[in-house]
Amino acid sequence: MSQKNTYNVAVVGATGAVGQKMLETLEDRNFPINELKLLSSSRSAGSKMKYKEQELVVEEATPESFEGIDIALFSAGGSVSKKFAPEAVKRGAVVIDNTSAYRMAQDVPLVVPEVNEADIQNHQGIIANPNCSTIQMVAALEPLRDALGLSRVLVSTYQAVSGAGNEAADELREQSQAFLDGEELDAKVLPVKGDEKHYPIAFNALPQIDVFQENGYTFEEMKMINETKKIMHMPNLSVAATCVRLPFFTSHAESVYIEVEKDGVTVEEVKQLLSQAPGIVLEDDPASQKYPTPLSSAGKRDVFVGRVRRDLDNEHGFHLWVVSDNLLKGAAWNSVQIAERIIANQWL
Repeated sequence: MSQKNTYNVAVVGATGAVGQKMLETLEDRNFPINELKLLSSSRSAGSKMKYKEQELVVEEATPESFEGIDIALFSAGGSVSKKFAPEAVKRGAVVIDNTSAYRMAQDVPLVVPEVNEADIQNHQGIIANPNCSTIQMVAALEPLRDALGLSRVLVSTYQAVSGAGNEAADELREQSQAFLDGEELDAKVLPVKGDEKHYPIAFNALPQIDVFQENGYTFEEMKMINETKKIMHMPNLSVAATCVRLPFFTSHAESVYIEVEKDGVTVEEVKQLLSQAPGIVLEDDPASQKYPTPLSSAGKRDVFVGRVRRDLDNEHGFHLWVVSDNLLKGAAWNSVQIAERIIANQWL
């Protein structure tokens, strides 16, 4: 198939937190768009959004919406992806799906371009964007796995409320003001909107992201565990996660403990590998208190790593602090990056 110069692109869930970032990222990257279609539920249809100098009307997603579309970016919830992604593929589009609907499906590549770009070419029409907290972690681990081997990963996350959508961010604002005013805190969204109980997030920490599974882990924790193994092609890798929601708006932070296979690895070697890796920025100088934070990484596309240190009891063990904007590298930028790689490699 001959290479096109411009592409017809649809963004499904355009009015949501990630959808808005997808539009900003497409514009920022000057993505080669011929026609751009913004799709949503009937609730948001009719609203207007700006792209470059154009004002575009958001349309209700239907199967026919995908006629003539080359690339469809989905971020409107798993049920929407299950309903419309096959319809888009049927009409010739390649779907890049930012929900958990297809991530663990055997015939769907789960892709972080810095880690497993080649998997894209095996797509059958759908490519899955991993969970936000998984993306930043595997991006940081890949250069270390490649050079030093990897046998174990233990991660504790400190995740922003924007990962639970605009409603969660609004709830944090309202609860923070209520707390400062000495009023009662009203909780309706977190930790999980559909769950029975809700807890305030303002000035709090919630050790539950997504619903609990029978094994005592949450769905978010199982996503990190299973997705890491799939992306890195390491089904036997030892991975465990504890995922915590904290009261800030943007960027997820992670404390990651890894065990490498190579003997005699130094902290300097780990830092050197990270500093040379694509999409990774090393910010690590304890003497000058230099390390990444959620605020310092917000609005940036890279994954930031600091606090690199050797474990005191295990010579193969190292600790890392990994921070990245969950709406950008964790969602919108990784999706657009996949689309860019599809075009560059002619894998449409």
